[in-house]
Amino acid sequence: MKKITVIGAGNVGATVANVVAHKDLAREVVLVDIKEGTAEGKALDIWQTSSINNFNTHVSGSTNDYLKTKGSGIVVITSGLPRKPGMSRDDLIKTNALIVKDVTEKVIKYSPEAIIIIVSNPLDVMTYCAYKAALKDERKVFGMAGILDTGRYRSFIAEALSISPKDVHSMLLGGHGDTMVPLPRYTSVGGIPITELLNKDEIDKIVERTRKGGGELVNLMGTSAWYAPGAAAAQMVEAIVDDQKRIFPVCTRLNGEYGLKDVFLGVPVRLGSQGVEEVIELKLDKDEKKALEDSARTEREASERAIVRRGARARAAVISQAIAESAYEVLIHIERSIAKAATERARLEESRTARDGETLTVRTRGRELTAELEQLTSSVHKDEIARAEQRMR
Repeated sequence: MKKITVIGAGNVGATVANVVAHKDLAREVVLVDIKEGTAEGKALDIWQTSSINNFNTHVSGSTNDYLKTKGSGIVVITSGLPRKPGMSRDDLIKTNALIVKDVTEKVIKYSPEAIIIIVSNPLDVMTYCAYKAALKDERKVFGMAGILDTGRYRSFIAEALSISPKDVHSMLLGGHGDTMVPLPRYTSVGGIPITELLNKDEIDKIVERTRKGGGELVNLMGTSAWYAPGAAAAQMVEAIVDDQKRIFPVCTRLNGEYGLKDVFLGVPVRLGSQGVEEVIELKLDKDEKKALEDSARTEREASERAIVRRGARARAAVISQAIAESAYEVLIHIERSIAKAATERARLEESRTARDGETLTVRTRGRELTAELEQLTSSVHKDEIARAEQRMR
């Protein structure tokens, strides 16, 4: 592939760009961010590892210049405010929906044929927002969540059984996070059903930890995860670039599958060069089906809150959007002002240090000259005294 773009040069975006470059999945990876210098700096840092890690993909960065993304075959969107301790994903909806909408429209302007992968949170809702903004084939706009969730699930199982995570295979459905629908019946270890190796209480604990996996990391680090989400998104990119036809849980729009319609939800799909090439329907028991329907209801309600609708509430929604946009702009302005202030302070301190150094040099030289003058004066006085004594004799 000629070009792959990653929007958002935060921890997740930079990880996606790094993994994609290391796998040589494109001739060029473009990293874009709104914060001045961030994308350029991280792109340069990644590119400087090319000779060390033996890859050829060129990595470049841009501050909000979407012209440089023109002609991208795949665009991964990671933009949005990060999750902080005590925040639910729903707390991020209003602000991040505006950001994702704006970014998607800019992406489509320069790369109308691009496949778009959403990583921004809340994932399922942001994927819906991007789909509405992109106005393109629903199989070309989808979200990364299931690979991350199953990755966490499999790692916890491997840890519990002291085995290689490579031998754990699983499938999850539903929304990302609290509304996730686990499927222990479709989980196996080396072909052995997980129910043969762990009891129900042990499985339930692992499932619950997986549901809260993102929150656990936020509480530990004070911000969202990035290594696993970035690697998961890069795995999706690889499946598309190489037309691997991989079976992954992906957040995609349902059109009657599982009895659900017009909702973005995590389900198993065949992922290849055309994006989501097939939605695979699993046979669910009564409890699993109800859990999936509950998850779909939650995600649909959240999506409706995120989208500005026409009708009686349109005016209020527009006002809320304007307030959120202003807040976002103020936040960006504050970040830039802080960065500029830090730069100016460093420059002034450097200048002061230089002046102090010059002053110290002058003072030192002054003391040296004074000493030389005193020595010279003393010498002159001694000569004068000697000549006077000679005349007296």
